[in-house]
Amino acid sequence: MTKDQRTIPFIYKLIAGMIICVSMFLVSIVFGAADTTVYDVWLALTTETTGEKLSMIREIRFPREVAAIFVGSALSVSGAVIQGMTKNPLADPSLLGLTAGANAALALVLVFIPTTNYFGITIACFIGAALGTIMVFGISAMKKGGFSPFRLVLAGAAVSAFLYAIAEGVGIYFKVSKDVSMWTAGGLIGTSWNQLQVIIPFILVGILVALLLSKQLTILSLSEEVAIGLGQKTTQVKAILFIVVILLAGASVALVGNLVFIGLMVPHVVRAIVGTDYRLIIPMAAILGATFMLLADTLGRTINAPYETPAAAIIAIMGLPFFLLIVRKGGSA
Repeated sequence: MTKDQRTIPFIYKLIAGMIICVSMFLVSIVFGAADTTVYDVWLALTTETTGEKLSMIREIRFPREVAAIFVGSALSVSGAVIQGMTKNPLADPSLLGLTAGANAALALVLVFIPTTNYFGITIACFIGAALGTIMVFGISAMKKGGFSPFRLVLAGAAVSAFLYAIAEGVGIYFKVSKDVSMWTAGGLIGTSWNQLQVIIPFILVGILVALLLSKQLTILSLSEEVAIGLGQKTTQVKAILFIVVILLAGASVALVGNLVFIGLMVPHVVRAIVGTDYRLIIPMAAILGATFMLLADTLGRTINAPYETPAAAIIAIMGLPFFLLIVRKGGSA
């Protein structure tokens, strides 16, 4: 932890992050293809007044930005948890097969169970994320010597490519590639309150459990031997944390599709702000992840209005240079 990180109390950093997040949320509600004002937003949120603009804010823009908050938080927290467990600075849900597994499961459900409801699709994404993770860790553990960050990344890349190929192949063969692409393109278009009612409880539970196990995760991230020496049940803790990651990543893919780099980038930024204690990293990651997702969605809606630039493209453009910086610095940046 640097001198600046010690001198500024965490509570001040947390409050500053929350103020920035709330400000970004208000900006995202006001700005967009439709011409709205702060007064329109105030009326939509505090009154029952009807009107085209107010209905648009309540039924389209508001649920969309609420979704951005929860998805950004979920992906950032899941990335932080994975990086802590594996001690791998390049780990995130997309690099460990979670999002690819969820995408493949989503494609299979759209083909073979086309009448399933949104809750069924969500459960399928959870199962797919779990299977993708099991495949990655199974392959990386086949060689004598157990896990290593390098083998995890290689196995994750191979498994992800395989599962993405399954999703695309199923979509093309059964002529549902357009439907699959609409789900997996990575965006918040069409998010509804009904979808949020299904997804938000899973995300809240995942983040809450991650917070409860943040102390154990901090010890694990430093040394598994020390964790065992302190009497920590490392196997049980890891199992619970993997379930948390599957919940968070699966829920995110079910809602907005594949959004890479958030789970990789935000935890690195947070560690530079608050240090290596996951009791501080997880709440700050949730706040900054939400802020980043709100920013990406707002840019996607405004830079080429009235046309929309996919949030996935905005995030990739912003995240790729950061990813290359991490690789160049060996994860210490």
